[in-house]
Amino acid sequence: MKEMSTTGDSTLGGQQPRKHYGITSSISLAFPREIDHIYTQKLTEAIEPFGVFEGEDELNHRLAVLGKLNSFVKEWIAEISESKNLPPSAVANVGGKVFTFGSYRLGVHTKGADIDALCVAPRHIERTDFFSSFFEKLKRHDEIKDLRAVEDAFVPVIKFKFDGIEIDLLFARLLNIALQSIPDNLDLRGDSLLRNLDIRCIRSLNGCRVTDEILYLVPNKENFRLTLRAIKLWAKRRGIYSNMLGFLGGVSWAMLVARTCQLYPNAVAATLVHKFFLVFSKWEWPNPVLLKQPEDSNLNLPVWDPRVNPSDRYHLMPIITPAYPQQNSTYNVSTSTRTIMSEEFKNGLTVTDEILQGKADWSKLFEPPNFFQKYKHYIVLTASASTEENHLEWIGLVESKIRVLVGNLERNEYITLAHVNPQSFPGSKENHNENEFVSMWFIGISFKKLDNSDCVNIDLTYDIQSFTDTVYRQASNINMLKDGMTIEATHVKKKQLHHYLPPELVQRKKKSLGEINRSSNGGGSKRCSLDGSQLDSSRDTDIGTPFSSPTLVSKPCQPVSSPEDSSITPPNHPVLVFIDNSPTASEVSPPKPEQGMSIPVIGSSKLPITTPVAKPPAPPAGNTIPTVVGRSVIPRITSSSPSPTELPNSVNGAPKRPHSPSQEDPPKRHKDTEVFSDDSAFKEPYPPNSNGLDCEARPAVEGLSATKPMPIPTIDTSRSQRLPSKELPDASSPIPTSNLRVIKNSIRLTLNR
Repeated sequence: MKEMSTTGDSTLGGQQPRKHYGITSSISLAFPREIDHIYTQKLTEAIEPFGVFEGEDELNHRLAVLGKLNSFVKEWIAEISESKNLPPSAVANVGGKVFTFGSYRLGVHTKGADIDALCVAPRHIERTDFFSSFFEKLKRHDEIKDLRAVEDAFVPVIKFKFDGIEIDLLFARLLNIALQSIPDNLDLRGDSLLRNLDIRCIRSLNGCRVTDEILYLVPNKENFRLTLRAIKLWAKRRGIYSNMLGFLGGVSWAMLVARTCQLYPNAVAATLVHKFFLVFSKWEWPNPVLLKQPEDSNLNLPVWDPRVNPSDRYHLMPIITPAYPQQNSTYNVSTSTRTIMSEEFKNGLTVTDEILQGKADWSKLFEPPNFFQKYKHYIVLTASASTEENHLEWIGLVESKIRVLVGNLERNEYITLAHVNPQSFPGSKENHNENEFVSMWFIGISFKKLDNSDCVNIDLTYDIQSFTDTVYRQASNINMLKDGMTIEATHVKKKQLHHYLPPELVQRKKKSLGEINRSSNGGGSKRCSLDGSQLDSSRDTDIGTPFSSPTLVSKPCQPVSSPEDSSITPPNHPVLVFIDNSPTASEVSPPKPEQGMSIPVIGSSKLPITTPVAKPPAPPAGNTIPTVVGRSVIPRITSSSPSPTELPNSVNGAPKRPHSPSQEDPPKRHKDTEVFSDDSAFKEPYPPNSNGLDCEARPAVEGLSATKPMPIPTIDTSRSQRLPSKELPDASSPIPTSNLRVIKNSIRLTLNR
């Protein structure tokens, strides 16, 4: 495993042989100029007020806590070893170690950030020991607070606060370490360590192995770290930092920055930030980002390989982890989120061009977008619970499934883009019961321009219903669902957002340059509650309720469908919506079909899999679109065997559903009609083929026929400290039935040309 390759024997400045990093040679080996150092210093000063740097005292406190935890783990392993009758000499040398990974290991953690850690134990220590005796040992420790275990998660974890520092601790036992001990100098990067391990240990080790490999593959760690701090801050400020919601998470941003550093190995941070936007604004997705040539360790573990796995060919924005087994860290990315991020890359390039030309300051790069001015139509998703503890659990589940709703909306033939704001907001205290805890998410919607009809009805009820069914089924299967837990989805126009949000978020204000600079540099991005108080967390317990759209009447139009699903509970007042036709210039433009894309073959740099571009077939009428269960499902191709680039706006080969299922055409629930794993996502091969902006719709006064409420079982509220898994159960699980009322709104629009 080599960090770099020598490309010549010539020396650079009489110092070192010329070398290159990654799978290609560098784009530029230029050394920084004096002006580049000046811009880098200004960049450091610009990001410092946002709390991206931790002080010396905080850093020392973290080191002290990790030292205590490491000693604590060794003590516990020795106790378990003794209880399992190991000889005293073996107990004295049994070892054990805590490794860190993630932002702390990369050296880019911010003030107050948690620490991702891994407990590595010898072969005779079982996972059940970790979640039983070690959990109990932590519980007895005075400095340990907020202790909870998630034993059946995709990556099992124990979460706690140690002397005020949040820690997520994973567990792995190694089977091939000699003398049944874990030495302090253990290097986790060797692939042989994975031999004969169970999949949970492999997943737990993967975080450390990927982090270490990233650091090993960058030319200059300090330049990499400062650049990554700036890019992560930019992504958070621009609302595109969330792996859960289909954007990119921390490890994905780190790999993009690392690739930029490989291409410009001698550049300083200011130059690297600019080159980052230059490279990825022009990147031809879905060509993958690779930090090194993938290697096969003959351990028979599943790896990302589009030659072997058909589903890998439909990943929209593949960024491949450098450690074996190689995986795509961005499988949650959808057509909409890729479109939004691509626009942000282009905007970042424009801004950094201005900065390096002396026409703007770095603060301009970190100005947040006005999400609530960008679209004319929004879906407001409201999750509420009766207690604060239930609310925190409930919103965690709802948030992890919002990408299911985005995928449902993307597959509607009249929607060109669904943009979810990663930030949640508290509900309005004045409109909700005082004993309710409410959080809201906002999804901006762009509608397709109508060309061949005067008006058309759009029914989003089925899209919303399948999402809520997914969440309720998941909550029921993991025994989370309790009385008072509800989800509501409401359509609102931009001019109605003031009923939900503080005026400063929804009103367009003309600011002077001085005001913009002051607001951009003014510390962390705290949000305001509806009463004006500052809120540090996006998961708040303020109380509120959605505001229904006004009931208006329009001329009758030809309906696309009039679905009546027996599992829908009609609201007391049907939600009636309308859309005006004035275009919004700031909306994200709909993506255009990609041409001439190719997927490089793993293990060979000369044989890409090239797919010609053909005209997408028209979606069949009345087709309901199955979603994907897991990452290894072979996509369903509903047209006559198109290649990946030929596929229309779809999820793994399925075309857009032209309308919601009607009563005559009821929705067919196959085993794969819901997404039931945090490791899965809606993956569409290419962006929607649309060239229109949002157009006008008038309200359609339509309601659902009388149907019986869909009941939900009452769950025993006596739960232990062990939290349930976020993994979803089998899609064949029935919708729970009991006397709890499920709130589902009918959302119908009428679009006019």
